[in-house]
Amino acid sequence: MSRRDEIKLTDDEVVAYLREQRTVICATNGVRGVPHLMPLWYVLRNTGPGGGPQIWAWTFAKSQKAKNLERDPRATLEVEDGVEYHLLRGVMMECDVAVHHDVEIVEALGLELFGRYTDTHGGEVAPEVRAMVAKQAPKRIAMQFVERRRASWDHRKLGGVY
Repeated sequence: MSRRDEIKLTDDEVVAYLREQRTVICATNGVRGVPHLMPLWYVLRNTGPGGGPQIWAWTFAKSQKAKNLERDPRATLEVEDGVEYHLLRGVMMECDVAVHHDVEIVEALGLELFGRYTDTHGGEVAPEVRAMVAKQAPKRIAMQFVERRRASWDHRKLGGVY
């Protein structure tokens, strides 16, 4: 077994890791031919191939990443953590991106995002947050990241031996 295989995360480990993390870095192909990287809040939805999870996020329709995706609907996502080499973990996914403009889809995603990232009242998004999401939804898009290729790493699996 290669060292690469030793640190690779299983599908279940990837899902658990993505559920515990808070921010994904999204790289789109920029207008000047260089990557455009931006952080996003995200949710996992069970809509991937074979029912596996997919990352979904939203952004303003006039944002640079939205414009980049109009030209080239591909992105690379990375979620990573660890401040010392033996603790480094992460997932990198090359994705095709389905962009959704339908306000109902965008609003539902916005509510799901704020449900994940803010205090909720018995599982419900606060009324003032619900109103804010409804106001923003017409100006935003939902991005569905369809994974095509993945790399993952968990240096903790090496037990400090390199």
